[in-house]
Amino acid sequence: MHIKQILKNHKIAFSFEVFPPKTKASAGQLFTTINDMVSLKLAYVSVTYGAGGSTRNLTHDLLVRIKRETDLPVVSHLTCVGATRNEIRSILETYDHSGIKNILALRGDPPKGETDFTPVVGGFSYAVELVAFIKKYFPQMGVGVAGYPEGHPETPNRLKEIDYLKAKVDAGADYICTQLFFDNRDFYDFCERCEIAGITIPVIAGITTMTSDKLMRRMSEFAAGTRIPARLMRALSRTNSDKGFEEVGIHWAAEQIRDLIDHGVKGIHLYSLNKSHTSRRIFETLGVENTKSLSD
Repeated sequence: MHIKQILKNHKIAFSFEVFPPKTKASAGQLFTTINDMVSLKLAYVSVTYGAGGSTRNLTHDLLVRIKRETDLPVVSHLTCVGATRNEIRSILETYDHSGIKNILALRGDPPKGETDFTPVVGGFSYAVELVAFIKKYFPQMGVGVAGYPEGHPETPNRLKEIDYLKAKVDAGADYICTQLFFDNRDFYDFCERCEIAGITIPVIAGITTMTSDKLMRRMSEFAAGTRIPARLMRALSRTNSDKGFEEVGIHWAAEQIRDLIDHGVKGIHLYSLNKSHTSRRIFETLGVENTKSLSD
C-alpha cells in the first residue's frame, strides 16, 4: 500500500525509521527491535540508505525481510549519491520485483570525508530529478520527499527552499517527511509556508528522543544542524545522569507529539535510532498502549 493511501486511511499515521545492520549479531538485535515496534501497531517502517549506496544490499535485504516477516508496509530511502541513472533504474527494478512500492527520494549527503555533493557522470544532481525519474519509469511506486522545518543547511534563502520543495511536489511527490525538530513552532511555520506556496500534499512530522549529551552534540552537527531550544537545554542541564537525560528527552518528545496531535498533524515519523524502548515509553507517557486508538 502506498504511504499516500495509508495517510488517507488513518486519522494520524505513526511510523518509524531504522538503518541497516552491518553484522549478523546486530541484525538479530535489530529485528527484535522491529518486532517490538510492530506491537505498537505503527503504520509503516522506513529503511535508510548509506551514502554512495554503501548499504545498498543491506537495505534491500532488510526491506525484504521486514516485508516477509511482518505485515508492515516498507519505505526504502534512495539517494542520488554515487549512482548513475542506469544504476538507479536497476535498483528500482529490484525493489519493484521484491514488492517494495514506496521510495523516499533524496539527493543524499556527500560521502564521509567530502564536504560537497558531486553527481557522478550520468547521475542525478537533485532530488527533483530522481522524483521525476521514478514517476516516469515506475509510476506504480509511491514517492516521498524530505522537508526541513528549520531550513535546509545548503539553502539559507528560505524562499528558494520552498520553491525547490514545490518543484519536487510538482514532479510527483506524494508526501513530505520532515527532518527532526524539537520546537513545534518551526514545524507549524514550515506547514504554513508550504500552504502559501500551494503545496497541499500531507506533511509528516519527524520526531526523535534526546537520550544523551553525546547524542545532543552529534545532532547539533549532523541532521542539518538541529536547533536545540533553550527550554530543552535548561531541562537537560538539571539532570546529572544518563537515565535522567533520557527521561527528559522522552517527556519532551511526548509533549511534542501531544501538541502535534492536537493540531491535526497527518503523520508522525519516529527516528528510532534502531531502539524501541524510547518509542514505547513515549506512548506510555501519552497514555496509550499503541497507536491504534489514536490513528483509527
